[in-house]
Amino acid sequence: VLLHQPASMAAVETRVCETDGCSSEAKLQCPTCIKLGIQGSYFCSQSEAPPPPLSSGGSGAPPDPGRAGRTLGTGAGGRGHECFKGSWATHKLLHKKAKDEKAKRESVSPWTVEGDINTDPWAGYRYTGKLRPHYPLMPTRPVPSYIQRPDYADHPLGMSESEQALKGTSQIKLLSSEDIEGMRLVCRLAREVLDIAADMIKPGVTTEEIDHAVHLACIARNCYPSPLNYYNFPKSCCTSVNEVICHGIPDRRPLQEGDIVNVDITLYRNGYHGDLNETFFVGDVDEGARKLVQTTYECLMQAIDAVKPGVRYRELGNIIQKHAQANGFSVVRSYCGHGIHKLFHTAPNVPHYAKNKAVGVMKAGHVFTIEPMICEGGWQDETWPDGWTAVTRDGKRSAQFEHTLLVTDTGCEILTRRLDSARPHFMSQF
Repeated sequence: VLLHQPASMAAVETRVCETDGCSSEAKLQCPTCIKLGIQGSYFCSQSEAPPPPLSSGGSGAPPDPGRAGRTLGTGAGGRGHECFKGSWATHKLLHKKAKDEKAKRESVSPWTVEGDINTDPWAGYRYTGKLRPHYPLMPTRPVPSYIQRPDYADHPLGMSESEQALKGTSQIKLLSSEDIEGMRLVCRLAREVLDIAADMIKPGVTTEEIDHAVHLACIARNCYPSPLNYYNFPKSCCTSVNEVICHGIPDRRPLQEGDIVNVDITLYRNGYHGDLNETFFVGDVDEGARKLVQTTYECLMQAIDAVKPGVRYRELGNIIQKHAQANGFSVVRSYCGHGIHKLFHTAPNVPHYAKNKAVGVMKAGHVFTIEPMICEGGWQDETWPDGWTAVTRDGKRSAQFEHTLLVTDTGCEILTRRLDSARPHFMSQF
């Protein structure tokens, strides 16, 4: 990709290179961004020679050092090309996002199903089960400016730079007493919000309506809904129905009698995230749904019973899979529990399946989630074209429960536990 110099550059206000740490004047603009209508994307150059004609390359590969070096020159060290090349891994994601959004707009056929709702927005896609998306999605809801926001909230790609800085590390943070109090508060508030969502579960209610209530409940508690814009996730919670394993996007599909639905809530308050989820029955459900949901909850609680200092994180998967298999179910392998505190997702990684390679030993002061996803059929998954909705490959149902846990000197504290009852909501639905 060759950078383009806007013809009117000399006539407009001075721009600064968008690369972090560079304050040089920007004279070049990414041609692919121009083509896709992406604003900005200016980079510096010390070249005295005129730039080459506009070129978009087309390969999707990063710029060729030799070619671009000759084009931009090497005055003052050729910093302009270095800035563009150094930013390429992140910058190219802007292209992908813009192309995906364009493709989504173009692929949506006229609204011919249920009035203005399209239940087949991705032409030719073969769904694994009976569930269908209900497009278009409602607009993203705003969060008031007075509410503290995580670092990804306003990032164009929803990237968390603080998470990226620690990507690949297996070091697990020991929380201070101040951190622990921050986690207790946000986890209690997250529990309150999930309980509000639980009261809405019934046939005819849409997951969009649940998301709306969750969003308002977060704002009322001076909290940011952590999923919102996390890597561009468009909603304030995840709602996963029937064969959806996790990361379902709330839409205008009404819940139906016999569905099971998981609602996953995470709140951000005073710099800390609190995360939990539960699976609910929608009206009367069959015996298979009851057994699946009950077993999934038991998998979580048996794993929690094992949490204490000195236990290896990899042992939790052995406990979960043993109980799931004993009841004829399988354990999802693609998605795991995770460390959580000032970062939404961090070390440790907590797989839920047996014989995993998880690194680390529990110590007092660790905070993490356990969130097993248990399936009626096989554990294999695939993702819808929206890039988020994970579904079972065989179309059979999946259930999930999650708690955020603090390792104590003698065991653990369930930070997201219910305060008014020792039982999850589904047990009251029996």
